[in-house]
Amino acid sequence: CVHLRLACQTEPKPYYTSKLWWCGITLLGLGEVGNFTAYGFAPIALVAPLGCISVIGSAFISVLFLKTTIRAADILGGTLTATGTYLLVTLAPNVPQELTARQVQNYLVSWPSLIYSILEIIIFCILLYFYKRMAVKHIIILLMMVALLGSLTVIAVKAVASMITLSAKGKMQLTYPVFYIMMVLMVTSCAFQVKFLNQAMHLYKVTAVVPINFVFFTTSAIISGVIFYREFHSAALLSVFMFLFGCLLSFLGVFVIVRNQKEKHLETPFIDCGRIPGQKTTGKIQPDSHSSCYGTLNNEENSVKSQS
Repeated sequence: CVHLRLACQTEPKPYYTSKLWWCGITLLGLGEVGNFTAYGFAPIALVAPLGCISVIGSAFISVLFLKTTIRAADILGGTLTATGTYLLVTLAPNVPQELTARQVQNYLVSWPSLIYSILEIIIFCILLYFYKRMAVKHIIILLMMVALLGSLTVIAVKAVASMITLSAKGKMQLTYPVFYIMMVLMVTSCAFQVKFLNQAMHLYKVTAVVPINFVFFTTSAIISGVIFYREFHSAALLSVFMFLFGCLLSFLGVFVIVRNQKEKHLETPFIDCGRIPGQKTTGKIQPDSHSSCYGTLNNEENSVKSQS
């Protein structure tokens, strides 16, 4: 909303000077704090799939703030995702969520966790080889690396959040070295995850990246929770099946919402703000990709050159 407003101003200013932009960043930060805290109280298998709610929220909030048109696909996708979310919340694994530092240490050195970590490292190195040496930047390669890093991130986030929660309750866990190991793992994996995700967003359309990344990340997060923290260790087979069915409905809902969404900024190289005082009706604002501003108005001579 801020970017659209600033682009239509006769004297464009940097986006970070807008109070509304800072309000959005603050809300985004609060949302991430809530997401971080949730891992300390709920299973990974529940928290990770609930990210589909952000897709529903983005689709419907954009109607209010960006004046987009609500589609039948948005309603259908929202219904599918809401149904899947209900199944996820109802059938999520019921396991103890307060993890002490000693429990995290035991999970780290267990055979399932070691085998899982080794396989993840091998697969990630193979994908990184194709990405770096063979210059294969396919969307699947990029988002699989994001998902592998994301699984490490949620493992570390859950451990860190649980230990901080216990420490706040009076059971100090911050003196154990495993806390700082998990903290470093969380920050490092998250940083590289953002790097590869930005690369995918730069090369491919958002409508392709969002659903594929959601499916890959959620699947890897659930698998890491099952193997590392044994979240479905004593769950009934029917509950596991219905939980997976809820995940499938959520995936399908996200695909339906994002599918066929038009990216206007990819189709139109200029931002047309209509009639501007002192300019012809054909005058456009030229976005400057190397600046935090939105470029300047083209004069008639530059317009002729750009058209030629």
